[in-house]
Parts: sequence; structure tokens; C-alpha cells
Amino acid sequence: MPSNHTADLFAEAELRQAPRTEPLGPQACVLRGFALPWVERLLPGLRGVLRAAPFRQMVTPGGFTMSVGLSSCGQLGWTTDRDGYRYTAVDPQSGQPWPAMPEAFRELARAAATQAGFAGFEPDACLINHYVPGARMSLHQDKDERDYGAPIVSVSLGLPAVFQLGGQQRSERPLRVPLQHGDVVVWGGVDRLRYHGVLPLKDGMHPLLGPRRINLTFRQAG
Repeated sequence: MPSNHTADLFAEAELRQAPRTEPLGPQACVLRGFALPWVERLLPGLRGVLRAAPFRQMVTPGGFTMSVGLSSCGQLGWTTDRDGYRYTAVDPQSGQPWPAMPEAFRELARAAATQAGFAGFEPDACLINHYVPGARMSLHQDKDERDYGAPIVSVSLGLPAVFQLGGQQRSERPLRVPLQHGDVVVWGGVDRLRYHGVLPLKDGMHPLLGPRRINLTFRQAG
């Protein structure tokens, strides 16, 4: 295994022993390494979801094809096309309900939300984003949920990325937050509608997931 992969594994082992919380705002934080104890259970669940609902490149209402591949699981899934952004109970690609959310996903989301000060979080949707080198997510707000009272819980797996967390206005300069495999970002309350995004993913090779980043984003959408 290349030396940089070995270094990554040592870093992850250290985070397993000493997870830490880094504040990003009054009600926003990064839980460093928080997801690592769940990874062995997350990956089989992820594979099962993707067999039923493979990644696809969605088109925005403006006609732009997203560089990030998307899928969903849970009672609701997020989709976009020429008709707009929305949650649906059915995968428009297959005509079938979105795959059930794996229990390990749900456990991790609840635990991370509680750790960040949002006890009682019950996600009904998990958006799964697939980044390859060069893929990015532009600054946006999560506004398609019915109730903004619940937080967003975002889990990073695979290649490192730079998460951007801005303010309530798009014009505010965002924080740049490096994220590693196993990090979890949680934001809610007064920080719930902050703009956020991901800078273009850099080339790399993760020892478990290869040349990609997977992002699990949990919401209470319905």
C-alpha cells in the first residue's frame, strides 16, 4: 500500500481513540472521526442501496447537469429536473420507492445529532452524493424540507474534501473546512439555513473507497 494510504490509516486509528468537536458556529460543528466506528456497517448498507437506486447525474431546473452523482434512501428521496427541486417517495428512475434507510445509517445520524446538541433527530431521508476528482457542489441552502427545526447531518467517507460553510446570504464569505474520511458536519438551529458547498475534489486514492468521496446527508424532510 502506498505510504500516503498508510498515513491515512494511522490518522483514522488515532481519531477512533480521540474524536473531537470543532465549532463552526453557534449551532454548527464538525465531529472529527465520529463516523469511523460505523464504517464497517455503513459500506454493506451503502452497496445494497446503490444496487436498487444507482447514482445518476441529475439536471437542475436551469438545465445544468450536476457533476456530483446522486442517490437516496429512506421514506423520501431528493430529486431535481426541469420541473424543480423536490422530495419524492418514489425514485423517478425506477418508478419504485426509494430503498429503505439501513439501520446503521439511522443510528449514526441520531448519534451525531445528539452529540451536536440536537437530541431526538429522526431522519426520513438520506441523500447520497458521489464525488469523483473535479466534482463540486456550489454554494446553496437546504430549503426543500418542510420543517427547518431539524438539523442537517453530513457524513464524509473516502477522499478528503474542502467543505464551505457560509452565512445566511450567498454574498458572505464562507469558511473553508477540510474534511477527512469519517468526519461528520452537523448544522441546525440558528445555523440551519447557512449557505454551504464543496470545492472541486482533488485527485487521490482512498484505501477503502478508491478515487472517490461519498457523502451521506441526513434530513428530516417530510
